[in-house]
Amino acid sequence: MTFEFAGFPDAALAAIPRVDLGGWPTPLDAAPRLGEALGLTNLWLKRDDVHPLGAGGNKLRKLEYHLGAAREAGADTVITFGALQTNHGRQTAAACAKLGLRCELVLTAKVPRDGDAYERSGNIPLDKLFGATVHVCTDGEETGRTYDRLVAEAAQDGRKVATIPVGGSNDLGALGYVRATHELATQLAERGIERAHLVVPHASGGTAAGVALAAGLLKNLGVGIACVSHPLDEATENLRELTSGAAKLLGVEPPSLDHVRLGDSTLGPGYGIPTDAVWNALRLFGRTEGVVLDPVYTGKVAAALIEWAGHFAPDDHVVFLHTGGMPGLYGYAPELAVAVEG
Repeated sequence: MTFEFAGFPDAALAAIPRVDLGGWPTPLDAAPRLGEALGLTNLWLKRDDVHPLGAGGNKLRKLEYHLGAAREAGADTVITFGALQTNHGRQTAAACAKLGLRCELVLTAKVPRDGDAYERSGNIPLDKLFGATVHVCTDGEETGRTYDRLVAEAAQDGRKVATIPVGGSNDLGALGYVRATHELATQLAERGIERAHLVVPHASGGTAAGVALAAGLLKNLGVGIACVSHPLDEATENLRELTSGAAKLLGVEPPSLDHVRLGDSTLGPGYGIPTDAVWNALRLFGRTEGVVLDPVYTGKVAAALIEWAGHFAPDDHVVFLHTGGMPGLYGYAPELAVAVEG
């Protein structure tokens, strides 16, 4: 028995407005040297980091639906939010540049870090390269005031605003990874693979929710979710809410999530704070497969993969979802310089 493509809500998904940002499907690459190091015969990397637009990453799949809705509504200005080194902000800026939309990024200093590398390098110059206006706020209160001001200014100018949540993660954004998981299952089936285990991140939740929903519909896909931003209880509640909301948009029953396991053992002290296990994971991926991770998202998921490797059967097909984030690595340049010497 292979994946249940026949029951997938293709028509419902196709009926929801979406812009095509190109670059699909992203590659599904074998990772034999990394697999050997982890005792896994069949390890795969789903390379959503190599999308050609804006240095790639998972947020582009969510943005296809958010910007589809924005264009449908006649919006010409997009406002979104994130931490200072947000990958979502960078990808939103790139997508807006491609579509000719004005982009306002309202960024908050959520991570306890400072210094030139974090405050001026990484994603920040790319945000500006792609034409976004960057508004840096010290806390949530200032973020709210800045947002209200931008909305008022747009109204005065006769512009129409589309607001996208942090990470693009709401019911609509989750549809990006419903579609992506169908794409992945198709790639697996083309290789004669009838079941697999996916390893994915949970931060703002849209990626994990889309994968969990689609995997439940397609069957034969187990999902291991590594929490990179929120502790297990918060992530679990968020996942249930987003999965149910996305299912409602597609007119399907939400799955039980019995096929999903979450863990926060590699979260460390919190969002954006890498641990020794994260730097070890970056070195292992780099030195076995020439693949670059970041220390905020993919590095923590990779640390979880290393921790979980012994729970898989040696011949299981395991797919690591690479969600991108490489530009943010340069925001951690001092630690990176030390880590690569290890």
